[in-house]
Amino acid sequence: MKVKNIKNRIYLLVSILVSILIICSLVIVKEINKIDACTYDYRNKLIRFHVIANSDTDKDQALKLKVRDAVISYLQPKLEKSQSIKESENIIKSENKNIKKISENIISKNGYDYTVKIGLQYSNFPAKQYSSVVLPAGKYKALKIVIGQGKGKNWWCVMFPPLCFVDDQNGVIDQKTDRKLKEVLTTEEYNLIVAKSKTEVKDLKLKFKIVEIFKGIF
Repeated sequence: MKVKNIKNRIYLLVSILVSILIICSLVIVKEINKIDACTYDYRNKLIRFHVIANSDTDKDQALKLKVRDAVISYLQPKLEKSQSIKESENIIKSENKNIKKISENIISKNGYDYTVKIGLQYSNFPAKQYSSVVLPAGKYKALKIVIGQGKGKNWWCVMFPPLCFVDDQNGVIDQKTDRKLKEVLTTEEYNLIVAKSKTEVKDLKLKFKIVEIFKGIF
């Protein structure tokens, strides 16, 4: 009798655990579908900035940041008044030669002869926080700068809407950028990625990370 009761309890426990696992999986799958749908739409609404260093040495990483700063400084006044992703694309494409020249000048001034490759293309990005905005992992259109062999750690931001140009020290985006995001994104897309507090930022990062891991497994 005792053995039978133990078996029944084990069966009940296993059934409960399986049920919890199924429910959690269904919830995560629902979130994945929701995030994937929005990420697909983001591809046509955002332009990110992707700078890849020659290597992971301290000097190459420092050089990467100098190239980043010079390019952002040059493009900021040209992109901040852009009203659409198409307008921003056209600006970036028209400035392609100048961006390459600026990058090469920075590299040369710092004593290197690395080559520079520049292109506007889709790239895979992990989940990433920009101030109070957290973007899920996925493919996004990006201005990509590859320095030398491009084997080092990379750096990202969002050029349109202009999240590259906001001060994220306080953990929130300014009103102008927030307004631009609301103009570009639907209400659902905006609410999915914009946090109203530091706690919400942590929750978003955790949620997107869980989804990213889950997608990687299955």
